[in-house]
Amino acid sequence: MKAATTLLLLIMKSLIIAISIIFIPVLGLMAQNSDDVLGKWQSGHGSGRIEIYKKGNKYFGKLVWLKEPADEKGNIKKDIHNPSQEKRKEPLIGKDLLLGFRYKSDNFWTDGSVYNPKNGKSYNCQMSLDGRSKLKIRAFFGISLIGKTETWTRVE
Repeated sequence: MKAATTLLLLIMKSLIIAISIIFIPVLGLMAQNSDDVLGKWQSGHGSGRIEIYKKGNKYFGKLVWLKEPADEKGNIKKDIHNPSQEKRKEPLIGKDLLLGFRYKSDNFWTDGSVYNPKNGKSYNCQMSLDGRSKLKIRAFFGISLIGKTETWTRVE
């Protein structure tokens, strides 16, 4: 009887180890990583690249490349449409365009805003990853149902 109990315990222990070896890596692959959004992204219209970075527990994105970095006079493009007079002299490259996102779950970041340097306006915004190489940026006023989604592509 004692040998049967010992054998049963040994079998159960082996089974638990086997299940752990099989399922723990699978669960790790299925787990969503809040930092999966980090990196460089090409905007949907292709005129800019934004690098998403993390500060504390929030996510931001700064403009790091422009297809046309200079204006028609050859000067570095500035944030000329910014509502703040003093910020209109700042260069666009290096400017944070994505601000204050929080990771919610399932490859979804929320509670952020996006700044559009083409018109100087900021919008509520949320982001979601579609695989590893596509990022959907949804800008909106008030509720997310009324807005626009743009798809960005990861730059390797």
